[in-house]
Amino acid sequence: MAALAALLACPSIGASQDPKGKPESPAAAANKLTIEVTGGEESRPIENASVYVKTVEEHLIKDKKFEVNVKTNMKGVAHVPDAPTGRILIQVVADGWKTYGHWYDVTDLKQVIKIHLEKPPKWY
Repeated sequence: MAALAALLACPSIGASQDPKGKPESPAAAANKLTIEVTGGEESRPIENASVYVKTVEEHLIKDKKFEVNVKTNMKGVAHVPDAPTGRILIQVVADGWKTYGHWYDVTDLKQVIKIHLEKPPKWY
């Protein structure tokens, strides 16, 4: 009980600062890959889609792998932090949409990759 009272009396313990209010540094913004996911005939943004980004750098002794999973926001945009350049695999999985996967050659992290999902075929 005394520990709970101590936590309530000192709210700064265990509380984290909200990073949303701080602007991003130019270096952090430069290393982000932006992926826009839309779907359907009206090309509406797909919210909460899982976006998987994978790459493999082949070396003689040991291959270097990069894998990350991010979600799209309400606008259908996903940001991949510290994304590599070169040949990357982007896969998108969303409820009610056909799964998407394609290899891309990324040379500039400032480019925006636009992905359009299709509805799955009807099962009769």
